[in-house]
Amino acid sequence: MKLKDIVNREIVNLTNCEQEPIHVPGSIQPHGFLIAIDTDFVIRYTSANISDFSVLSVEEILQKPIETLIGADQLAEFQYYINHLQDRLTTPHIVNIENAQFQCIIHKSNGLLICEFEPVSENIPRVSTVYDQAINFARYMGQAMTLQQLCHSVATEIRSLTGYDRVMVYRFDKDYNGEIFAESKVDEHEPFLGLHYPHTDIPVQARQLYIKNLIRLIVDVNYAPVPIFTKENATNESLDLSYSTLRSVSPIHVEYLKNMGVGATLTISLIHEGKLWGLIACHHYSYKYIDHYTRIAAQLQGHFLTSQIQVREMAEEYTVAANINKSLETLLNLTFLPERASLQELVQQPQILEIAHAGGVAIILNDIVYKAGKTPDDYSILKITDWARQNASKGFYSTSGLPEQLPEAEEWCGTASGILYYQLGVVHDETIIWFRPESLEEINWSGDPEKAIVKDANGLSPRKSFEKYQQIVKCRSHEWTKTEQTAASTFSYSLQKFITLILLTEEEARQRELTKQLKESNLELENISWISTHDLKEPLRKIQLFSSRLLDLEKDISPDVSNTLKKMNASANKMQRLISDITNYSKIRHSDKSFESIDLSELIEKVKQGLHEEIEERNTAIKTEGLSFVKGIPVIVHQLFSNLIGNALKFSREGIPAVISIAQAENPVLSPEPHDTRLYSKITIADNGIGFENEFSDRIFKIFTRLHTSTKYEGTGIGLALCKKIMQLHNGYIYAEGVKNEGAVFSLYFPV
Repeated sequence: MKLKDIVNREIVNLTNCEQEPIHVPGSIQPHGFLIAIDTDFVIRYTSANISDFSVLSVEEILQKPIETLIGADQLAEFQYYINHLQDRLTTPHIVNIENAQFQCIIHKSNGLLICEFEPVSENIPRVSTVYDQAINFARYMGQAMTLQQLCHSVATEIRSLTGYDRVMVYRFDKDYNGEIFAESKVDEHEPFLGLHYPHTDIPVQARQLYIKNLIRLIVDVNYAPVPIFTKENATNESLDLSYSTLRSVSPIHVEYLKNMGVGATLTISLIHEGKLWGLIACHHYSYKYIDHYTRIAAQLQGHFLTSQIQVREMAEEYTVAANINKSLETLLNLTFLPERASLQELVQQPQILEIAHAGGVAIILNDIVYKAGKTPDDYSILKITDWARQNASKGFYSTSGLPEQLPEAEEWCGTASGILYYQLGVVHDETIIWFRPESLEEINWSGDPEKAIVKDANGLSPRKSFEKYQQIVKCRSHEWTKTEQTAASTFSYSLQKFITLILLTEEEARQRELTKQLKESNLELENISWISTHDLKEPLRKIQLFSSRLLDLEKDISPDVSNTLKKMNASANKMQRLISDITNYSKIRHSDKSFESIDLSELIEKVKQGLHEEIEERNTAIKTEGLSFVKGIPVIVHQLFSNLIGNALKFSREGIPAVISIAQAENPVLSPEPHDTRLYSKITIADNGIGFENEFSDRIFKIFTRLHTSTKYEGTGIGLALCKKIMQLHNGYIYAEGVKNEGAVFSLYFPV
């Protein structure tokens, strides 16, 4: 049988270091051995060092049943353990091989069972040790006031339990740069507390493995990797060791630890809300092995810690949130007059800066800036808000590094390195924006973060220098917290309502002023109307009286004078009719009489009586059909029909008997206007007169509009305008249709 190892020899370079397949190294660490069996319990893979722990060689064990290694007497118990295996058991199965005891940890991987064997330690912790741990944790959990104090207690407890030289709690930021958040160490070593490490120290694929496998052990960084062998023609050449404890480590990580002077490590993942919050990193400066039970006891401390992360973070934020809410409550209870001047008074309130821990604030309305605190100038504020509006999501935008997004903002670092923007409206560009200056944060890195990975003559390697490297971060403000954003959002909503009230108050004032002006204009018009309808009547009567007296003396005056007097008298009569029509038109607008049920048959008879002479003169036939009742003001509706019938009589054709048909629809009809859903009673008045061209169907209802000369047809041009005014007073409509030299039809719509 030909064998081959599955060691991954892919070369890692600068282009693929973040994709290094560290989960399939094809090798393990030498402090234990590994086999992989299939569902038939046949060994398909084995590490090369199996002969160091048994009398069997790789050739003797590959493709053989598991009892070849553990013996038939242990097979049933081993199978029972596997059958009750879920994904991965933390409790190891004890196996005897060659009179030596081994802890066997098994997990499933791609249809195979990965079995890892480590010699049983002589110093297995007692059960009481775990109990003592729980008691200690409960004690210092009660004593620790902050999350950092709690982390320090956990680090101290784990160092006492495991004996490592240094135990650190390593916390990630949002970009996965790390910070030594808490530390416990032996006195002779320099402190790492507060140092930062770039995200490249722990690449993406390593972080993903930390989420899968919560504990990672390196016994000796100087170990020689042990290859894993399989049968040469095996189809599954690689072996996924994501959950393996013995898995070999990336050569770059090994060199990284050597450069730090570390000899052995234990790493425990801290998972919070499904994400990698941080790590408990245990370092020893020489060879260091701890047994499985001690690892689990240390991991339990990590579980204790992660259970408290949210509680502690919330407790630390509570005091801050309480102060913010107090300021917000004070701010929301303030009252201001609903006018624009109040906006400047509002921004001057100290609480408006306190709720967001901001250095400055500005409210913008119609490109007018109301600001307070440390802010850019008005022109720059308008540029920032215009940019934020374009980049906002649902009217909201925040950043703690504005110059990184808007390069020209570097000139505003001292006042606007961070912004918190809320759009309040779109019509008047209402906006509120908070500003924060740069924080000038000092970050102490463990080595230059720009040289985390270097390439030299020997290839790719991690940095060798871990000397403190100080970086001054400019043009960045402190991050906006959720509490600050929530308070700012609540205030913005209240401010939006206040600005709406200001705009409504302004609109109301404008409407009052317009109403006042309209009243004054109407009063002037009424005065003019009064003068035209009353004061002008007296001189007209005198003109008519004097002209009539002079005409009585016709035999004593010349024909030319007589003709002039007749023309003067006719003009005076025409002016009298015009004044009368204007008076009637004005009266319609001021009519306050109540609506009554009007019998149209009776009303038409009265109209006919009033127009008796004109009807007889033109030999007119007036026909009615289906007339019933409408709601209206009787006097005014009488005038409506009198005007329309009189109009039909006036514009009848010479030599042809006039025929006027008045009909009412039997059932209510829909409105002629598409936006109106009411029902109407429709009445039509049709004649066979001179008609008109339909292009003038709207124009004829305008006041003083005439389609014919006054010499041929007398009139003032007010009659049909008066009809439309009457229909408007009754909330109805009037329309006209005509055919030249054939007649016209007027349609009236009275609301049912």
